[in-house]
Amino acid sequence: MPYVNIKITREGTTPVQKAELIKGTTELLGRVLDKDPNTTFVVINEVDLEDWGIGGLPVAEYRKRQD
Repeated sequence: MPYVNIKITREGTTPVQKAELIKGTTELLGRVLDKDPNTTFVVINEVDLEDWGIGGLPVAEYRKRQD
């Protein structure tokens, strides 16, 4: 019974995009690991930008420095 947790920043991901992530992840586990889609769980958590960091910086600040 696979459980996959996808964490993304909260930036307007649509329900259609989330459904595609769930479907694609489920199909991948079925194809690669022969897992049953009926027992595969995919959970998507959206995280506020100020709660996500990379390179020692909040995401917004990190992105500013990449420009």
